[in-house]
Amino acid sequence: MTANVAGYLLQLFAGRWLGVAGYSEFASLLAVQLLCAVPALAMQNVVAREVVRGATAGAVRSMQWRCAAMVAAVAVVLIPVVAVVLDVGVWAAAAALGAAPALVILSGEQGILQGGNHFRALATVLAMAGTARVAPALLALALGGGAAGALWAGALGIVGAAIIAGRIARSTTGQRRLDGDADCSPVGDGEVDGGADRSPVVDGEVDGSADRSPAVDGGADRSPVVDGGARATSSGGDSVPGESVVAARGLGRARSAVSAPTPVKPVGVLPVLRAVQVQAALMALSSVDLIVVRIVLDEVDASRYSLGTIATKIAFWLPQAVGVVLYPRMAQPTHSARAIRDALSVLSLIGIVAVVGAAVAAPLAPLFAGADYAPIQGILWMFALHGAILAVLQGALLSAIAVERTALAAVTWIGLAVEITLMLAFARTITTLITTAVSVAAVTTTIVAAVVLHTARKPTADFDLRAR
Repeated sequence: MTANVAGYLLQLFAGRWLGVAGYSEFASLLAVQLLCAVPALAMQNVVAREVVRGATAGAVRSMQWRCAAMVAAVAVVLIPVVAVVLDVGVWAAAAALGAAPALVILSGEQGILQGGNHFRALATVLAMAGTARVAPALLALALGGGAAGALWAGALGIVGAAIIAGRIARSTTGQRRLDGDADCSPVGDGEVDGGADRSPVVDGEVDGSADRSPAVDGGADRSPVVDGGARATSSGGDSVPGESVVAARGLGRARSAVSAPTPVKPVGVLPVLRAVQVQAALMALSSVDLIVVRIVLDEVDASRYSLGTIATKIAFWLPQAVGVVLYPRMAQPTHSARAIRDALSVLSLIGIVAVVGAAVAAPLAPLFAGADYAPIQGILWMFALHGAILAVLQGALLSAIAVERTALAAVTWIGLAVEITLMLAFARTITTLITTAVSVAAVTTTIVAAVVLHTARKPTADFDLRAR
């Protein structure tokens, strides 16, 4: 919440300080920065999912550094493209793209905390990151640094936030193996994780899965090896002649299992790339209007429309915590269907509240942003409706990433293509532009949510096999 409020304040003050003549450039560059943050958003989701499934912190950090290097290379190539398309300076375009690699690292650390259910530490990191990005940018704007100066200051703040987030994540997890069970608690010293029921090791006992018998006991009742394994007992508790050797061997195997290092399973980049295309479709659909607006509207109306999208972003990001909290449950086969239904229901309810709130608070908009933005106050609720619909779409697509059904993003890509075509062909006013955005988002979200809810009712065979 702190990060979101800080972001809204940045755009509100930028709209007032840059005026209607300069705000559209800043808003368009922020939209580009959001698109460049797609790999970061995908990184957090994939890391959280892999941590839930038992990946180590070292494995996911190795993956996030590889992805950050790839993002940096792509950002360098895109700088001149963005400068030409948006008709901005190269320095400003570089400022918008420069934060992308640091965002990947920052989001990876957030994913480690999210997947481990360390939500208090995650909240601290999110608040710190939002403040670190916005405070320097506000200072740069106040000192007359313009759009480019503000974006560069924000990029430096993100770099610092990524460093601090890494330290918080390491101190929180204690560099222990992160476990992927329902409680997502780390495996403690002397403990071997073998299934859903986790019991501590007692004097050399190795706890396997719930249906696995120890080496020293052939029955269903599991008796620990005590006193160095010199004697073993039957299920009735009596001493069994001739089993001391078996017990000793079982103890040796137990100690070997405890002391042997668990091989680190590498986490590949491919799952991140699959999640990236899902997040890219969502972010493009939520941001493309801010890019098209500079093509189809004049500078003044483009700035007014851009300021109206603050209501869109509030409604879009306001319920972000819903996905953050429920995502680990979405990634677990036994809880996925219920978590998806809960998420979409809560997101829809919050969206209704956001739209009503925007309609009620609309007369206050000119007081905060300036009289030049009065023409959009009557349709401010439409911008909020756009964001509320996109928030539901985000929840549906997050569930698709959690259960690795990323092909569903094709619907969003088709919606994006339709929206761009309609806007370029017919949108020549602010009202027409936002009506087009709302309509396409509503149809796309309805289709995606219907597919997600339908598939959530079916058991996922591959996860059942993986659980075994």
